[in-house]
Amino acid sequence: MTSAVLQLRERLAGLEDLRVASGLLHWDQQTMMPPTGGPQHAEALGTLEQLSHERFIDAETGRLLHSAAAEVDGAAPESDDACLVRLVRRRWEKATRVPTELAAEMARAGSAGQEAWVAARRDSDFAAFAPYLEHNLELARRYVDCFDDFECPYDALLDDYQPEMKTTDVAALFAALKAELVPLIAKLSQYTMDDSSLHGHFPVESQRKLAQEVVRLMGFDGRGWRMDDTVHPFATSFGSSDVRITTRWDETYLGTGLFGAMHECGHGLYEAGIAPALQRTPLGHGQSLGVHESQSRLWENMVGRGRDFSEVLAPLIATIFGGELANLDPLTLFRAVNRIRPSLIRVEADEATYSLHIILRFELEQELIEGRLAVRDLPEAWNARIEEYLGLTVPDDRRGVLQDVHWSAGLIGYFSTYALGNMIAGQLWWKVRADLPDLSQQISAGRLDGLREWLVENVHRYGSKFTTAELLERAVGGPIETGPFVSYLKGKLSDVYEIPLS
Repeated sequence: MTSAVLQLRERLAGLEDLRVASGLLHWDQQTMMPPTGGPQHAEALGTLEQLSHERFIDAETGRLLHSAAAEVDGAAPESDDACLVRLVRRRWEKATRVPTELAAEMARAGSAGQEAWVAARRDSDFAAFAPYLEHNLELARRYVDCFDDFECPYDALLDDYQPEMKTTDVAALFAALKAELVPLIAKLSQYTMDDSSLHGHFPVESQRKLAQEVVRLMGFDGRGWRMDDTVHPFATSFGSSDVRITTRWDETYLGTGLFGAMHECGHGLYEAGIAPALQRTPLGHGQSLGVHESQSRLWENMVGRGRDFSEVLAPLIATIFGGELANLDPLTLFRAVNRIRPSLIRVEADEATYSLHIILRFELEQELIEGRLAVRDLPEAWNARIEEYLGLTVPDDRRGVLQDVHWSAGLIGYFSTYALGNMIAGQLWWKVRADLPDLSQQISAGRLDGLREWLVENVHRYGSKFTTAELLERAVGGPIETGPFVSYLKGKLSDVYEIPLS
């Protein structure tokens, strides 16, 4: 007789196949889909979500979970089967409270909203997008109403992206982080820094060549990876042997495409590094978006904007672009890519101001979900908070409230994971530098395999076997905290600006 664990695995494998089909539609919508394909994609995604949700929450899944739990009782808690049962049971118990019709409608609305956002962002027309956001928020509130065991409404949404973390815990971390960042930004804003090397005319094909060479050094493998253009960069995977990343280009600013590609490649490396035994199961993906973002932020900033990698990056830029950049100095590049200057666009923000963008969105999301902020008033609230936090005036909605894709796709509760990722990246960076004393020399020589292998060993290979807290306990010896990230940032910026920061 086939064991319940094997039967459960077979059932979950089928659900993973439906997830892949849905993921391919999402990828196509953001990269290859013709302009008129949106409505059909939305219907198809709704159908796939309906099929997946019905199959996951039905009584047979519950029966197999119950029997599988009995089979793994007494097994090592860290075994793949025990971790699988524990993870799936938690997700099943949450999913069974959500009506299938609601799950399907959320998928359809997210797809339709994303298409509306592309047009609204292009035209800087928030009024055209507002009805889609209203609908997504209505569905999110209906989703929240399915649960009665969270401390606040936002907890139910946050839990989908950062499982088992509370809004109050995130708020406390953000308050501590903000208290460090605000005076740091104020101090550094008094100084000037030459970043002219990043501004000019950079043909897209030359930028693409640069980005491809950099992600190749990181571990991009053309046999199982691809990189495409999109409106808002993202990464996805359909298993460790099929990883898709994207970026976007700005012919007047070199950082957009390059660091976007490095960021998304960091996500891709996480998915590619998960143990083969976990593939085609719910364990075969990154544990949480906070951990996932730690990987992208680490590669983009701690490596990509680090002084060591400037020794690699500067000669590449000089060779590919030539002209005024033919003699680009690594130190000049290092200082340019780390200039601290408040800016309107989150994905192009420097490391110090970036988390303030996230805190702003985290606060606004809670107000929207709790009904304390109306959608029609969102642009005004956004603009006021940008001025308060960053001292900037928002000229139009395209560079303001419409700049991010997340709310259009129904990804409400996601944003906080970016700043949590910064903190986790700081902790991992501290530990890997302690474990690999020659890491600086490796990176400056363009050898990134040591860092990549350390991350595979300590983070990637586990997939979703452990909670974020458990994973961090194993990797760095404690929970999420702000200290290591702040220390790293101050140390780096002391080097950039040649002033003491403590």
